Amino acid sequence: MADRDRETTSMETSINNSSAGQALGPNSATDTEIFGQIPGSDPGTDADLYMPVPKKPGTNNESGVETAEEAVEPAEPDVNELCRDMFDKMAVFLQGELTATCEDYKLVENMNKLTSLKYMEMKDISINISRNLKDLNQKYAGLQPYLDQINQIEEQVTALEQAAYKLDTYSKKLEAKFKKLEKR
Repeated sequence: MADRDRETTSMETSINNSSAGQALGPNSATDTEIFGQIPGSDPGTDADLYMPVPKKPGTNNESGVETAEEAVEPAEPDVNELCRDMFDKMAVFLQGELTATCEDYKLVENMNKLTSLKYMEMKDISINISRNLKDLNQKYAGLQPYLDQINQIEEQVTALEQAAYKLDTYSKKLEAKFKKLEKR
């Protein structure tokens, strides 16, 4: 029961002190005594960013309660160090991004050079093919009269073959008639 009375008195004192204009930050000793550690108010986190409200003159602090002014350390060195750290890491990140982008551009440039070389090779090959095709067409044109003569000879041989078949057929008929006459 006595512990409960002490807690109640402690709470009333903190309420009276805060209503008297004293600032109690999230890490003040009174808050910790009453509520326990507040989540997210560990020293070194965002809770250090709260600036203490100056005491009004003539306010007594005889109850033994710490004020936020005594519990909170200046946040500037940590903020400066964090900013410096953030800018250093951001510089490293941006340097990495720029390096990666430069490497990508170098890769694309090398690919373009290789592609250009391949197209030059293909151009040379197509020029050679075109030249060879022209040569073949000229040779074919030079052989055309001979090819025409071969076609004429082939036609004449076919006609001669037909005439030979007709002559053979006629000679067989003639032989058959001769044998018939001979038998009589």
